[in-house]
Amino acid sequence: MFDFKEILSVSLILFSVIDILGSVPIIIDLRKKVGHVQSEKATVASGVLMVLFLFLGESILKLFGIDIGSFAIAGALIMFFIGLEMILGIHFFKSDNEDLSSSSIVPLAFPLIAGAGTLTTLISLKSVYGTFNILVGVLLNLLFVYAVLKSSSWLERKIGAAGFNVLRRVFGIILLSISIKIFKTHLLS
Repeated sequence: MFDFKEILSVSLILFSVIDILGSVPIIIDLRKKVGHVQSEKATVASGVLMVLFLFLGESILKLFGIDIGSFAIAGALIMFFIGLEMILGIHFFKSDNEDLSSSSIVPLAFPLIAGAGTLTTLISLKSVYGTFNILVGVLLNLLFVYAVLKSSSWLERKIGAAGFNVLRRVFGIILLSISIKIFKTHLLS
């Protein structure tokens, strides 16, 4: 049930996919546009989306006749492209940032924190890791997300743009490696 190695793996995978540190410039820009961001509301909404999809995502897939292995491969491909984005600094995925009235939910909770990549990753992780360990990994990431949302201005001053670029690329490489592992696991099974 409780497996420290699984929790660490899940936490690092979600940390890479959510990429909250790489999103700090977006968060800071959003704060400048709307005045402030409700960190608690964004964190809770993200958590609810992730947990609901972790438990109901498989049922939704069955409704469409999709097996977990196929979804895991699709998720691995999405994770691969997110990793490429992080390393190369290009954008494959676009988000809608037009409605700023509900900025704590859109675009922060969804799609920035609990976006398509995160939700797909959760289903992919469920095919490899225990549900309890995934929940602990989600909780750890939500705590980190909350801390980053609360301290984004301070982080911007301390780490700087160059520091964020280095972190983003390191986690991009990790994410690429993990996505290839998930792809190989399900392609050969």
